[in-house]
Amino acid sequence: MQITRQTIAKALITVFVFNLIVMGGGAIYSAQEVPPIPQEVVGPDGETVATQSQVQAGKIAFQKNSLMNHGSILGNGAYYGVDYTADTLDLKVEYMRDYYAQDRYDTAYSGLESAEQGSVDRLVQDDLDEQFTEGAETIEYSEAEMYAHEQVRDEYVQRYHEGALDRGVAADFIGSEEEASQFADFALWTAWISHTDRPGGDTSFTNEWPYNPAAGNTPTGATMIWSVISMVLLVGAVGLGVFLYKSVELPEPKIKGIEIPPPDEINLTPSQRAATRFIPLAGLLFTLQVFLGGLLAHYYIERHAFFGIEEVFGIHIVEVFPFALAKTFHLDLGILWIAALWLGAGLFLPPLLTNHEPKRQRTFIHVLLGALIVVAVGGLAGVWLGSHGYIDGELWWIIGNEGLEYLEVGRLWQVGLLVGFVLWTALVYRGFKPMLERESRFGLAHMIIYAGGSIGLLFSAGMFYTPETNIVMTEFWRWWVVHMWVEGAFEFFIVAVIGLTLVSMGLLRKRSAEKAVAFQALFVMGSGVIGASHHYWWIGQPDMWLPLGTIFSTLELIPLILILFEAMGQYRALATSNESFPYTLPFMFIIASGFWNFVGAGVLGFFINLPIVNYYEHGTYLTVGHAHAAMFGAFGLLALGMATYMLRISTIPSQWTERRLRWSFWLWNVGLAVMVFVSVLPVGFLQLETAFTQTYGAARSLAFYNSEIIQLLFWARLPGDTLIIIGTLVFAYDMVKKRFTLRDVSDPAESLEEGTIPNRVMAEDDD
Repeated sequence: MQITRQTIAKALITVFVFNLIVMGGGAIYSAQEVPPIPQEVVGPDGETVATQSQVQAGKIAFQKNSLMNHGSILGNGAYYGVDYTADTLDLKVEYMRDYYAQDRYDTAYSGLESAEQGSVDRLVQDDLDEQFTEGAETIEYSEAEMYAHEQVRDEYVQRYHEGALDRGVAADFIGSEEEASQFADFALWTAWISHTDRPGGDTSFTNEWPYNPAAGNTPTGATMIWSVISMVLLVGAVGLGVFLYKSVELPEPKIKGIEIPPPDEINLTPSQRAATRFIPLAGLLFTLQVFLGGLLAHYYIERHAFFGIEEVFGIHIVEVFPFALAKTFHLDLGILWIAALWLGAGLFLPPLLTNHEPKRQRTFIHVLLGALIVVAVGGLAGVWLGSHGYIDGELWWIIGNEGLEYLEVGRLWQVGLLVGFVLWTALVYRGFKPMLERESRFGLAHMIIYAGGSIGLLFSAGMFYTPETNIVMTEFWRWWVVHMWVEGAFEFFIVAVIGLTLVSMGLLRKRSAEKAVAFQALFVMGSGVIGASHHYWWIGQPDMWLPLGTIFSTLELIPLILILFEAMGQYRALATSNESFPYTLPFMFIIASGFWNFVGAGVLGFFINLPIVNYYEHGTYLTVGHAHAAMFGAFGLLALGMATYMLRISTIPSQWTERRLRWSFWLWNVGLAVMVFVSVLPVGFLQLETAFTQTYGAARSLAFYNSEIIQLLFWARLPGDTLIIIGTLVFAYDMVKKRFTLRDVSDPAESLEEGTIPNRVMAEDDD
């Protein structure tokens, strides 16, 4: 089946506009349907239990103290601590049972006969099974609910202010008793929306999540129906993906019969040499990140210690470097080192393809590199200072720690990153200008510009909320940034960069690569943007997102199938190459990235996004396995492959050696496989079983994590983590060595010599 590039480009534009309409309309509707925060919560006698201002202050305390990177809210956040929504709901049920048992039978609930317990259970469910009245400004508690609220509040003050080392919580984790009490009010409000039905509906604001039969929370009929539909769509999506790959004439890379310029015959321009400076910076950030990853993994085994050092030095590591701070740094460093390599690659490729060196490009690249360092150091310093209480007033979320997972750094530093994306896009535009002038609007250079622009555009969604914004809408916009980056803009960027790289390697003609990239981008953008709505199922968003999230999350499998086929084609090309092919190692990284993308985002991603599975799994170690395989396995390995490619061209040929980089490659891949399949996923499946047979809160409880089998599985992660750390250290050492063996730079020649990369790229007609 012949499909022109123009046809694919028109379809891509249509899909992009459709996405904007759906998600824009959804944003307006979601804002109108946001769960209310009542002006006041009162007891049976009119006594005030909590107020709207207390709940809102509790959300601020939640963010300010980085509680989202210790535990989670509405299933989103870290998995080390409890999920505060599920935990407060469990505690609320427990204390209400105790109240009614004492009130009716003058004994503890555990001492009642089964019939008496059944009677108490019915009273608790009747209290919790309420429907919110549209426009109501006051919530009236029963005596049991009021008692439970006060008890939960006391427990949270004791746990998060006074400290609980068995939970990895140091004293004064939340600085004051008042703030800890307000945080409890906020968490209890999320529990309230989880068991209270929407006006005119028969399901709660969170679609009856989290699972807690004692509170009346069980999966809805829609959750099961759309799970069945998802399975049907899965079969169709797989079939469609295979059909499209076999039917549409897309090129595969070929090595035999193609003239590939040796790396030492390629001009190394001043801007390219400047772009390689992003590599050692990434190596440093990567090294720090993996060491913190090892610390985080060990925290699940010793929550207040680290291999006994507290006995030697008399200090608890949880007090010096708590889990929440370590996880914040771990996430942000991961984003920064991957971004640094992608930024460097995007600036390295233009001269390679165009033989064009814009004036002062090298200087501007150094400015961007310096800005990245300032933002990285400033953002992480702000997080540390904010978490230790050194930033007061409104500045805590502006220059300190905004406290939302993946968007932890203060708003000022986020604006700095946004400006950096804009500057990077402008520099890439300058570098690709000769190609942009010759090719059509759907050419490869244009696609890189579009991808870079969309990354910045989606990041701007993180500016649409403040600490005072309702947590439901805060999460709505946060997932616009996090998920649409990963499943939309970044995937688009990946296929465009791979296409450009294959062209620069001489493995694909530019016109052929443009068709392949546009075709894959069509399905990436067509499924990934609206597919972000699977994050809206249980966080208080309208239930319209359940069918949308189900359909488009399933369709996300299509581009991943295409990417897998592409990786297989690349593997075949690599297998038929000979020893003279100079880019074998970068090629291996690209293939590994495609494999892990399919496993992490495709196989594991589809499984945990099945609605009925996600209902029980949401916020468990199955998500950890999915995230590590997709983020590091796909995006990380691709970034490392691009770094290897840049160094292969930049290094003096006589000084080039692949031995250490090959060791790193296999250490990373084997270590990731051990971590994911031997430790992380087994823990996740046991959590899923616990959530299904008991409650979701039980699956996230300290008792679950401290069980013998789970502790054994946590220890089983050590070999995989160790391999990844060693691989990273070898990589960082090799980066430093190679930085001192770079070739001399030269200005591009005015004429394009026959057989060179720019000659092949720039000479093609735009038909």
